[in-house]
Amino acid sequence: MSDQSTDLRATVRRRYAAAAVQVAEGGTACCGPQAVEVDDGFGSTLYAADELGTLPAEAVAASLGCGNPAAVADLHEGERVLDLGSGGGIDVLLSARRVGATGKAYGLDMTEEMLALALAGQRKAGATNVEFLKGTIEAIPLPAGTIDVVISNCVINLSTDKRAVFAEMFRVLAPGGRVGISDVVADDALTPAQRAERGDYVGCIAGALSFAEYRRGLAAAGFTGIGITPTHSVADGMHSAIVRAAKPADADTEPARVPAPTPSTGSGRGSGC
Repeated sequence: MSDQSTDLRATVRRRYAAAAVQVAEGGTACCGPQAVEVDDGFGSTLYAADELGTLPAEAVAASLGCGNPAAVADLHEGERVLDLGSGGGIDVLLSARRVGATGKAYGLDMTEEMLALALAGQRKAGATNVEFLKGTIEAIPLPAGTIDVVISNCVINLSTDKRAVFAEMFRVLAPGGRVGISDVVADDALTPAQRAERGDYVGCIAGALSFAEYRRGLAAAGFTGIGITPTHSVADGMHSAIVRAAKPADADTEPARVPAPTPSTGSGRGSGC
């Protein structure tokens, strides 16, 4: 990992740690000088009221995503689901409900403060089919072929190595498994420099892939049935989108070793939310 990528990851970690501390102290993740500021296109407003009413208040307050992936992933009883960048745990708890007692919901996050918040929420919710893991989305600490569904909520664009993220998603999915995530995606006409002008990394904008780059990246990792559907605008030419894809039922566990496309111009910075 380059020095720039390492610095960016450290910045993201610090900002999301501050957001978790803010929530733990009784605030919300969008407030405070060091927390992550979000607008109406992000956060708990994107969930139905009946979903939020049964969740721990801390999980709701810590929501920083750009969608509701648990609602679009079409989860079924008994499935094993993994949330990449699970934060305060809102999508893990919602997923655990959908997969039921015979299923399992994993949350993966690199920020200790967010993990502590998520574990506290798990205890309050009494969710016994939930497990939170510490790690990065570029090196998922789970065996190959052990997950049925991968979800994520505006986190993949934070990564400076999206090729590794897509490859890891493919690796941990069982053959026939699927992806149902929310992320920020840019219009194909926008250059990386123009994307960066619209927001910073921690604000979920600067590192977003374009629609074409996202499709090529997923295809390069081995995914099929790729669909990217914009849901609402988060900035000029930048959209929250639902991303769906599948691992072929006859696929090997390991992904194809084909480099995913990267932007050819701009600052060379990675992702954003």
